[in-house]
Amino acid sequence: MENFGRKVLIADDEPDIIEILKYNLVQEGYDVVTAKDGDDALEKARKNQPDLIVLDVMMPRKTGVEVCELLRSQEAFKETPIMFLTALSDEATQVKGLETGADDYVSKPVSPKVFISRINALFRRAPKPDNRVLKIGDMVIDPERFIVFINDTEVVLAKKEFELLYLLALKPGRVFLRNEILNAIWGNEVIVGDRTIDVHIRKIRQKLGIDCITTVKGVGYKFDL
Repeated sequence: MENFGRKVLIADDEPDIIEILKYNLVQEGYDVVTAKDGDDALEKARKNQPDLIVLDVMMPRKTGVEVCELLRSQEAFKETPIMFLTALSDEATQVKGLETGADDYVSKPVSPKVFISRINALFRRAPKPDNRVLKIGDMVIDPERFIVFINDTEVVLAKKEFELLYLLALKPGRVFLRNEILNAIWGNEVIVGDRTIDVHIRKIRQKLGIDCITTVKGVGYKFDL
């Protein structure tokens, strides 16, 4: 199924709406996470790293607009598609929502069929995953061929080791949280622990022969060369 593995977070304080939308998204192959208020939405977003976020504007604790502003201020969510789903259809609210950083604004009530079509459209417009060759100092990382070169010498990495190195090297200096790494490399289909990341990092360092990955204690890892 085309949408298999894509994760959508829906935040709304109306359980009936969440139930209907979740059911229809699951039928389309999406993995759905739900939140009941603004604070819950922020927590679920950080924990699950969804591929798309749907926010009700009027929610307890924090409004959808406030949640959107906070998410857009974080590097991890700068490119994540965000949709507002709300009964507030006045022009001023729509403009405010879009200026905050939302990609779409859908008014309630909305039919499940239309809702799904808008979700699919956002995914089609979303930036494609980065797949470029990285050249950093004496290191070349080629994601098309799964090859790493150090000073023109090829280094063989296992698939997950390569994916982990590439993820970190895409944004040198940025600290990736452990949950981010687990979700990006292993996803939800396999249950793995923190030690799995530690073992892979150790193997990457050994094979490359250089310490280009820095451990940030209690937080995660970053690429430095």
